[in-house]
Amino acid sequence: MSADLDHLLAIIDQAYNRRAWHGTNLRGSLRGLSAEQAAWRPDPKRHNIWEIVVHAAYWKYTVRRRLLQESRGSFPIKGSNWFQRPEISSERAWRADLALLDDMHRSMRNAIAGFPIRKLDAIPRGSKSSNFVLISGIAAHDLYHAGQIQLLKRMLPNVG
Repeated sequence: MSADLDHLLAIIDQAYNRRAWHGTNLRGSLRGLSAEQAAWRPDPKRHNIWEIVVHAAYWKYTVRRRLLQESRGSFPIKGSNWFQRPEISSERAWRADLALLDDMHRSMRNAIAGFPIRKLDAIPRGSKSSNFVLISGIAAHDLYHAGQIQLLKRMLPNVG
């Protein structure tokens, strides 16, 4: 693996689940949340934490798919981008979607670890951005949503 990929993976790890100077990462922002807390909405027209989790999983899937030039349609949940959640509000369903996020992250990270460095500047089919921008951008995406989740947690009424 090249130093460039090592650096990109370090950024992705810090944004997702490794200790970093910037504070809470995406996975850390979800620690200890119940299904009831994750399903709470600040407004009927706003996303809840649970929907943000599945949205983040979807974009990790999309980055992996674009890097590997895979066809669309293999995400485990029908649809794209934003998914109405919860369909069934239970701790089991919440844990399943957290596991989906972890699975999509692991799969994307493995694709990046094996990615040919010579293709970092190429623009993959279905994208307007280079592979480098996709890879670095998914870390920014994780941190953006970690911040949203931290704000939503502070707004939570006394539930769960």
